[in-house]
Amino acid sequence: MAQARRDKEKAMKVRNSLRSLKQRHRDCQIVRRKGRVYVINKTQKKFKARQG
Repeated sequence: MAQARRDKEKAMKVRNSLRSLKQRHRDCQIVRRKGRVYVINKTQKKFKARQG
């Protein structure tokens, strides 16, 4: 069931470096949660990414 839910959602990009992904949109923010670094964007949800 978890696999079906994951297929419906857009996958989060996983990259080694988030610097270029932060510059894709002016509302992108870099946040650190639970030891991981994320790029989030509350206005354009497609610009989310995780480092590592």
